[in-house]
Amino acid sequence: MIRGWNFWVNTLILTSQYNPPWFIEWLMLTLSMIMVVIWLISSQLPYMVLGLSFMVGTSISMLVREAIAPSHQTRITQILALLLLVVSIYWFADLL
Repeated sequence: MIRGWNFWVNTLILTSQYNPPWFIEWLMLTLSMIMVVIWLISSQLPYMVLGLSFMVGTSISMLVREAIAPSHQTRITQILALLLLVVSIYWFADLL
């Protein structure tokens, strides 16, 4: 059991050192999904607002990263980031 945890912790540490922007984007996306799921269960507005804010931040971060240093998956990343941005802005507009 401890070896399994040790493996995952070492993997996260290596990932955060090798590619920090990707790690932060992954962390923000994971937190946004958790917040949206909590909102679906509890129907409390702050969870949805926080989750959508993380989605907007992640999508803008992805677009900026691809503009500065394009990767081999530039088009897919841009489409995913724009899709996340459109969905989160639509949900924000739906709140009003």
